[in-house]
Amino acid sequence: MIRFEEIAETVQLHHPGADLDVLRRAYVFSAVAHKGQVRASGEPYLSHPLEVASILASWRLDPICVAVGLLHDALEDTLATPKEIEEKFGPVVLHIVEGLTKISQISFSSVEERQAESFRKLLLAMVDDVRVILVKLADRLHNMRTLEHLGEEKRVRISQETMEIYAPLAGRLGMSRIKNELEDLAFQHLEPEAYKDLTKRVAARRKDADAVIARMTGVIKDLIAEAGIAARIDGRVKRLYSIHQKLIRQKIDLDELYDFIALRVIVNSVADCYAVLGLLHHALKPVPGRIKDLIAIPRPNGYRSLHTTLVGDHGTPFEVQIRTEEMHRIAEEGIAAHWKYKEGQPASQDDETFAWLRQLLEDVQDPKELMSSLKIDLYPEEVYCFTPKGAVRTLPRGATPIDFAFAIHSEVGRRCVGARVGGRIVPLRTKLKNGDIVEILTAPGHHPSRDWLNYAVTSRARSRIKHDLHLAERQQARDLGRRLIEREWKKSPLRAKTLEEETPRIEALGKELGVGSRFDEVLSSVGFGRLDAASLVEKLTPPELRGKTQTAPVKPNRSVTPNDARISVQGVDHLLVYRARCCSPILGDPIIGYITRGQGVSVHAVNCPNVKNAMVDAQRRVPVSWEPTPGETYPVRLSVEVHDRPGLLAAMTTAVSDKGGDIRRAEARTYDDRPGMVDLVVRVRDLDHLKALVRSVKDISGVARVERTSLADAPQ
Repeated sequence: MIRFEEIAETVQLHHPGADLDVLRRAYVFSAVAHKGQVRASGEPYLSHPLEVASILASWRLDPICVAVGLLHDALEDTLATPKEIEEKFGPVVLHIVEGLTKISQISFSSVEERQAESFRKLLLAMVDDVRVILVKLADRLHNMRTLEHLGEEKRVRISQETMEIYAPLAGRLGMSRIKNELEDLAFQHLEPEAYKDLTKRVAARRKDADAVIARMTGVIKDLIAEAGIAARIDGRVKRLYSIHQKLIRQKIDLDELYDFIALRVIVNSVADCYAVLGLLHHALKPVPGRIKDLIAIPRPNGYRSLHTTLVGDHGTPFEVQIRTEEMHRIAEEGIAAHWKYKEGQPASQDDETFAWLRQLLEDVQDPKELMSSLKIDLYPEEVYCFTPKGAVRTLPRGATPIDFAFAIHSEVGRRCVGARVGGRIVPLRTKLKNGDIVEILTAPGHHPSRDWLNYAVTSRARSRIKHDLHLAERQQARDLGRRLIEREWKKSPLRAKTLEEETPRIEALGKELGVGSRFDEVLSSVGFGRLDAASLVEKLTPPELRGKTQTAPVKPNRSVTPNDARISVQGVDHLLVYRARCCSPILGDPIIGYITRGQGVSVHAVNCPNVKNAMVDAQRRVPVSWEPTPGETYPVRLSVEVHDRPGLLAAMTTAVSDKGGDIRRAEARTYDDRPGMVDLVVRVRDLDHLKALVRSVKDISGVARVERTSLADAPQ
């Protein structure tokens, strides 16, 4: 266990003359608060806050931030109170610690909602004080380093969260060294077989790679020395997870990877960067299309460097990154490299570092939608496009003209009818590339189409599109609701009056039924099918005018009945309920229901793309839950990537059968130049059964990857 004195020495080294009193008091407080607590590894719990503080100190952060590292679990895992922390350490420390504390005391309807709201609070606190996320990243980094002491299910859950949120968040803040370590640690637990296989393949090439690095380092060092440029050079083999991603994305083998080997040249000035690039291109062969000038156009996280891929004297391609010392420090440490704390002032960010995050929090209010948008906005943005006047717009990879239009202005996006890229008309689904000159064509009165959600990737574009679609759908529902009520109204004793005359009574009834106290909310509820128009009118009719007719309770659509007894819908009766075929959720999958006009409740897995693209009206989402039925099984489609060998299909069939799965369909495809694919449709009891079956298939020699895919185009 690291000693407190070592942490204090590191802080003193980076902050000469700093008062370390707050650090000592935080250490004592944490030691007392966590006394008797033990981690899963068997170590005293105090070892964790000490390690977190040590990581923060190594990032050269101030004593306050390192003290928070010692206190970060105090509110959540000990009897310490906010009042105690504020009294002993002040409001700034309390603010950061509270920003880090999970919202465990709030009751949420699902784990996903709890996680989404927790991240929303974290991000709001992060905008206010960057030290919130720096401490959180240090906390997550140490937890990932010691993850082997937890059970498999917990390891996978934490690793998935790390891969989806924390690693890309570190990358978005420019902290590439932290991002890289988090990704490799998560990869090890999420795909252990792929990790082991790739580790062996990289190790087999390590000796040759080291020889190339040594040889080309010598060549480049001599070239630069002859030109009189001072530089230092280091080389490395690409990280495992980065290699894994590229092999899958590009569908290539390890031998075809251009940047398996990378050299880094660190010089004294920007002029030297370009001079070195010229020297290398003159002396060695550059690979066309593999040159990036990220000094002229930096990435949004502040990363600056020149990238080029060269071919060595033995025909081996390798990447070279050229940057200054300051660029290198920012590339490695990101916001921690240039963040300064001003005494007596909150560590707010007034520059562009958090502009993307502020925009995201303004655009997206629904916590679940925020999680989806956050995952998109966190990934590296590498597409740089230009307006016809030369203004640059930075967009995520995969962005389309729709994203570009909304990046210019919301009204330009709403009125977009087409786009020219490089002077040519292109479909709105076209993916933009670096250097594209994009002109947006608009028309007055035009409105977004639902199809746009299939093409738009930025949170700004998606939130604006959903907002407009929501307004349009609500208006359509109100119009339909009015027509349905008026039709029943004309048949009733109330026909002598207009709906408007009865508005107060309608609104009072709407409030009583829990659909809203405004007239238009009642109309919408009828239009969407949550309320039955005939029952509503009958309820409004005075008893003396109903004769002997018994007052019928107002119910949602009485004309249909559930067809899926395995799923119950909370707060809604007598609606058709069906599992959506696009994702075909199975028992154990987190699910969400959505009321569709005239079609009942469609039930989707919460991670289904249609939840993100089609469920634009949060008021039409309804809580649903599974009601297990003994003996029930569900069809699932699995896509298996394989390295073909004799007997492989038979081994897969045996593995599925041994786990109690029932194969309904199997289709195999092999290729000469890339891995083969096997599609299986199997019936399983629930999600746990599916996970066990997938693990069994993954353990087969020759199986590289197993994914659950859409069942929509597969026979049941």
